[in-house]
Amino acid sequence: MRSSSIKSTILSMGISVPSKVLTNIELEKIVNTSDSWITERTGIKKRHILKDGELISSHAIKASKEALERAKLSPKEINLIICATLTPDYLMPSLGILIQEGVGAINAGAFDLSATCSGFLYALSIADQFIKNNPNWKILIVGAEALSRKINWEDRSTCVLFGDGAGAVVVGKSSSPDKGIIDFILGSSSDNWSLLTLKGGGSCFAPFDKRLPPEDYFIKMQGREVFKVAVKTMERVALNLLERNGLTTQDLDLLVPHQANLRIIDFLRERLKIPSEKVYVNIQKYGNTSAASIPIALYEAQEEGKLKDGILTLSVAFGGSFTFGGVLMRW
Repeated sequence: MRSSSIKSTILSMGISVPSKVLTNIELEKIVNTSDSWITERTGIKKRHILKDGELISSHAIKASKEALERAKLSPKEINLIICATLTPDYLMPSLGILIQEGVGAINAGAFDLSATCSGFLYALSIADQFIKNNPNWKILIVGAEALSRKINWEDRSTCVLFGDGAGAVVVGKSSSPDKGIIDFILGSSSDNWSLLTLKGGGSCFAPFDKRLPPEDYFIKMQGREVFKVAVKTMERVALNLLERNGLTTQDLDLLVPHQANLRIIDFLRERLKIPSEKVYVNIQKYGNTSAASIPIALYEAQEEGKLKDGILTLSVAFGGSFTFGGVLMRW
């Protein structure tokens, strides 16, 4: 358990997703699958997909502007921008720099963070440390992904899972020592990284290098193995966070997990013995949006009145490179 007189908290949120929606019924026309097969195994009914020529930066900027507006902050008051993404528009400039330009945060530093589906929680923990050392800072965190651009649409084991979108939050000092981020856990399991990969695009191989199979330019996943590790890891993170802060799952008001697969969420809920009404799920609408998943879920939970003043929330995530994380927070 950490002790500090200064706590950081999420001051506001914003989201943006593409207008184009790809349903399971439409996917039946693209790949050998069915609505019932996808729904039974993933819980996903539809996902939002970028149109041709549309960039994820446009949604990252739109989500950021909403978060700034809700926080009643000028972009010039932002001190730092952290963008969690696996799929920036370019390798250089970073997506964080494009967000800085797009919102006009001329006084901020900006960088991208690559921790796949755990990226938002990694960014939130980094912002927490900055706020403790710089209590007057305001930090913009964005989780933004364009995973539809990294999918092999002939591989039904992956193409049905992912969607595009962006979620943004403004983080600052909490007005109360009893509210804000209580604790966090970050980690990774490097011995399992080969179960979920995206090799093309790195510096190991030049673009279109004939030594690299074409399918390695897309996400490849050994689903069953990833499933098993994901459930066990997120359970361990959740229990460790609660135990070291003198809490149990019964003290939780809301679990907001990474939206990867409904079966993973259900298994996690059952292992933690948390009733379904205390678990927020929106995967049926968006699919797996990786680093954007948790901020989009938090935004919608707040809009639905489930993030009320004083409630205790826990967010846990697990993703590619086998990163994982958890954040315990009092709203």
